Amino acid sequence: MQHKGIKILETKRLILRPWKESDAEEAFAHWMNDPDVTKYLTWTPHGDIKVTRALLKMWERESGEPHIYKWAIVLKEGNVLIGDIAVLRADEFQERGTIGYCMGKKWWGKGIMTEALSEVLRYSFEEVGFFRIDGEHAAENIGSSRVMEKCGLTYEGTRRQYFRCPTTGERVDIVERGILREEYFKNAKE
Repeated sequence: MQHKGIKILETKRLILRPWKESDAEEAFAHWMNDPDVTKYLTWTPHGDIKVTRALLKMWERESGEPHIYKWAIVLKEGNVLIGDIAVLRADEFQERGTIGYCMGKKWWGKGIMTEALSEVLRYSFEEVGFFRIDGEHAAENIGSSRVMEKCGLTYEGTRRQYFRCPTTGERVDIVERGILREEYFKNAKE
């Protein structure tokens, strides 16, 4: 595995690129202040754009680090910022990372996140050389489940009442999924 950091990635409909502090207005308006989007995430909706701006300033500063993998998801049509995707906890020794993503609900159900995750997996396995990518989602989050399934992440277990949602206080089961390098390449050939 060789860390390469954030490289601009492109798909049919999307550009995945590094973050800029100037993305704050769109990010805040499209998903970072939306309780429906953040319902099962580890953070609460940003109540003030200052929170979004400070976060994106930090992400922009980190974007030159070779072990950081956090992309802004931009829809090519209209050049609209619609979400984010990242490989979190990129562990060089274990050659593994954990996927995380979210997107404005206006764009849910259109296959966009599946397209973004497919490209991030391609980059992670083919260019960086990860051995394993895993992900987790609330059992009730059917949309996230479908994205991971479509991208080849295998069900590995459920942690019962494992996560307390910061937005609602609700305790939810967490589904764990993962994909190994060999599985990725086998699926890519099919």
